[in-house]
Amino acid sequence: MAPAPEAVAVEAAGREVRVTNPDKVFFPERGETKLDLVRYYLAVEGPLMASCADHPVMLQRYPEGAGGPSFFQKRVPASRPAWLQTTVVSTPNGTPSEALVAADVAHLVWAVNLGCLGFHVWPTLAADPDHAVELRIDLDPSPGVSWAMVREAAGEVRRLLDELGTPGLPKTTGNRGIHVYVRLEPRWGSIEVRAAAVAVARELERRRPDLCTASWWKEERGARVFVDFNQNAPHKTVFGAWSVRGHVGAQVSTPFAWEELEAIDPGRCTLATVPDRVAAGGDPWAPLYEHPRSLEPLLELSAADRAAGLPDAPWPPVYPKMPGEPPRVAPSRARKSR
Repeated sequence: MAPAPEAVAVEAAGREVRVTNPDKVFFPERGETKLDLVRYYLAVEGPLMASCADHPVMLQRYPEGAGGPSFFQKRVPASRPAWLQTTVVSTPNGTPSEALVAADVAHLVWAVNLGCLGFHVWPTLAADPDHAVELRIDLDPSPGVSWAMVREAAGEVRRLLDELGTPGLPKTTGNRGIHVYVRLEPRWGSIEVRAAAVAVARELERRRPDLCTASWWKEERGARVFVDFNQNAPHKTVFGAWSVRGHVGAQVSTPFAWEELEAIDPGRCTLATVPDRVAAGGDPWAPLYEHPRSLEPLLELSAADRAAGLPDAPWPPVYPKMPGEPPRVAPSRARKSR
């Protein structure tokens, strides 16, 4: 029997990218290898690059493959191809780092060779770090929340955004939640985009207090879908569309059409099945990129909340205290300290 190849050369975006240890199993449930993951990203190159081209991306490396330990690498290694594009970004605590730019699929294949399974994407373009081009509505299931409840919450998001004239499109997270994205005109910074997301979360809670919550503190959420507005805070990354999770079953964060909401099964959207979905139906997010939207209707919703006396929502602990933010302490602790 011939020995397994130590490396293979893969053509990606007109470049030859070296993939070492191509037969290493990355996803033990079905046995997909590093080379299988590379071929997956090449198979979905069109919609993948439409979603993340020219965005900085965070590297999360799995040295032992899916299911094993992982670590985030904020800085691109010094040993890298001369053609690799990078940009300087800031982490939430303000630390600058040199991040990979998703300039083309060859850049992502290079990262897969380092053990990166999927990609955490900045909402800004490398060439314009001051303006976000995406609003990301993260529907995060609290304990006790079913997949049916997450789908129902997504339907509420759809109705609200359509009413405001800022339609979005959904994707599975590759886990238990749903993300709804709105493509934005590049006119607003992340502070404003987060304010819009806070307003969306609060409006959803007003409309469906039985189903949705804008409560940052877990002790107040109950068995409701948390609309995580802080995923839009400055310098936050979100797990990217078409990216493969570090799960043994190789689940993919899969964009889908609203018409699929009742039928979509995130557990079945995998490295093995998603290329066929794309081949059969194309890119369900294509309309998203054709008509970037104004954030103004959502900022008007935010202004109405402020006029009604609502303060800003709490920020994550890694951020400095922000203007207008309420005390950053859990309600139960605040009561005890009185």
